[in-house]
Amino acid sequence: MFSHLQIFLISECIRCRSKSAFLHNNGREHLSNPTNTVSVPVREHGLFPKNTCATLTLSLARREHACIMPQPSVLITGSAGLIGSEVCQAFDERGYAVHGVDNNQRRQFFGPDGDTSWNQKRLETALKHYTHHAVDMRDRAAILDLIRTLRPDVIVHAAAQPSHDLAAKIPFDDFDTNAVGTLNLLEAARQFCPESPFAHMSTNKVYGDAPNNIRLRELESRWDYDDPAYEHGIAESFSIDQSKHSIFGASKVAGDVMVQEYGRYFNMPTCCLRGGCLTGPSHSGVELHGFLSYLVKCNLEQKEYTVFGYKGKQVRDNIHSADVCGFILEFVGKPRVAEVYNLGGGKGNSCSILEAFQMVSAISGIPMRYKYVDQNRIGDHICYYSDLRKMQNHYPGWRLTRSLQQIFEEIVAGWRTRRAA
Repeated sequence: MFSHLQIFLISECIRCRSKSAFLHNNGREHLSNPTNTVSVPVREHGLFPKNTCATLTLSLARREHACIMPQPSVLITGSAGLIGSEVCQAFDERGYAVHGVDNNQRRQFFGPDGDTSWNQKRLETALKHYTHHAVDMRDRAAILDLIRTLRPDVIVHAAAQPSHDLAAKIPFDDFDTNAVGTLNLLEAARQFCPESPFAHMSTNKVYGDAPNNIRLRELESRWDYDDPAYEHGIAESFSIDQSKHSIFGASKVAGDVMVQEYGRYFNMPTCCLRGGCLTGPSHSGVELHGFLSYLVKCNLEQKEYTVFGYKGKQVRDNIHSADVCGFILEFVGKPRVAEVYNLGGGKGNSCSILEAFQMVSAISGIPMRYKYVDQNRIGDHICYYSDLRKMQNHYPGWRLTRSLQQIFEEIVAGWRTRRAA
């Protein structure tokens, strides 16, 4: 009679000494042996992904049978943030062992309003396969040790210092987080899991203020491009050179280029996702970061919102965190080497600040309170929306699933729920 056996994982690979293991039934590994013990290196039998290094030891008192289904793993940095938490949930639903890395540095950057511990607790309660690691991305030894231990099948790097204004006040912390932290993770991946897809959350701020040099036309409630070459928005071929980025933008350029270089130089499956306004109901929006989330929060709490320059007509494209996650899943399914994508909502999901005021007030029923300061933020875009055609060409299965109206409705509902709690 066959029975399932307990399986122990050992850290080193050895040459296979057993000829009784064979692949069968959609990749399941069936092992049978009449002797007391059999050691089978999983790498040589294709049981786990190629970057896994382990040996299965089966203790057999009699001829028995083991049927093993491996569990893939994913490591997600910034796991308690907007994008990180959405990605955690998606991979958990797909049966991955999810390892979240987040030390709530957002609270250190932005104070109590930026605290993401509530989201970490939600993940630990709601997800079936979630493990949290309170590791600082700047701690090189800790990152190396974590990746050495886990050897994840997928890495999603969503941790960052995300604020323009704050970066100028804390340039060392900003660069150490955005550039050095990214390098720490890349090098750990190169050493211990170089074949694992590596998706990096970059930013459209790598383009600096160069988009402001595009000819514009002023409409009643927004600015828009007045050059046919940018009918669909900003493409990935747009220059990132010789423009004012802000200190934040410069540190993100460094991380972005490193991710590309590790892909090209070491042939690793990496991609940089140059996000527009990434948003959703799980965002802990603050004045220095989180455009729509913070705007909605101000509306619901009837707090005054400050508009910085450009007559309030500056335009951003907005993409829901679920659609960001959807693209990451597409990339992981068919990874490419050293790719760059402008990940945003495109022209269809774009709005100006003045238009955002109108939309949130129509949903909440609360008039928007705001003041205008005739000084734009340094390096800020007058008009920016992403050209999505490269993404859709490489991954035709991906599309936006949330309209701008739906995004606003979800953010309003999300803030109301959190305020009630």
